[in-house]
Amino acid sequence: MSLELWWLGQSGFRLRADGSETTVFCDPFLSVHPGRTWAAPLDAGALADEADLILVSHEHVDHFDRPTLQRAAELGARFTLVLPRPLVDDALKLGFPRERVIGAQPDETLKFGDITVHPVAACHGVNVADAYNFGQQLSNGMVRYLGYVVEIGGVRVYHAGDCIPYAGQVDRLKALRPNVALLPINGRDFFRETEDNIVGNMDEREAARLAHDIGADVLVPMHWELLPQNRGYPGDLLAYATQHFPGLTVLVMGRGARVNVLRS
Repeated sequence: MSLELWWLGQSGFRLRADGSETTVFCDPFLSVHPGRTWAAPLDAGALADEADLILVSHEHVDHFDRPTLQRAAELGARFTLVLPRPLVDDALKLGFPRERVIGAQPDETLKFGDITVHPVAACHGVNVADAYNFGQQLSNGMVRYLGYVVEIGGVRVYHAGDCIPYAGQVDRLKALRPNVALLPINGRDFFRETEDNIVGNMDEREAARLAHDIGADVLVPMHWELLPQNRGYPGDLLAYATQHFPGLTVLVMGRGARVNVLRS
């Protein structure tokens, strides 16, 4: 089995696999933004042309890129948009027909042709004042932040969205048997939280431990380089994983890189 990963920057990926007719995008952040260190390798037009399925993890602009999605809708995009159920009304305002907007919640498995998507809860927040939890207090009891395990072409990919470790996470993910883990490594700290209202993520040690504990073969760090005020350090991840989890493969992708991950 071969899975092609295309890193679009931040937490954005395109997933394609041998034997699958479906092209999946996770958290594509393509808009021009003053804080970006590099431009996205594709635009709303390409997204409209290529995407069959787009998975959005939560409402922050670097994950739910409303301007790009709205422009794609105007260009006649055919894709189905999946996002946390509390955000469905926001998505409908962008011009998508109701039948192509799916509100997801944990443990409600979704099927799209030859693709299976397992939504899983993520521990995050809209603002520091309401973090770190599942956002249920903001959403009438519904989970507001998600990750997804995507079964595509015989490979299972866990895209964590924005998340820190939480009780029960490992057991839930182990049951889904992901081969590839796409995990943030920018961490969290007092100064970013108090000065910039930045809700953080797992750091490099937590990402390595989580990937190991859920049985992933490959860890791909994300959310570490595009916005310099909120970065992580993949060199530290490599050093930590090499020392503590030598059986774990860490794949650090370059800007806009495409790689094939093979699975026998």
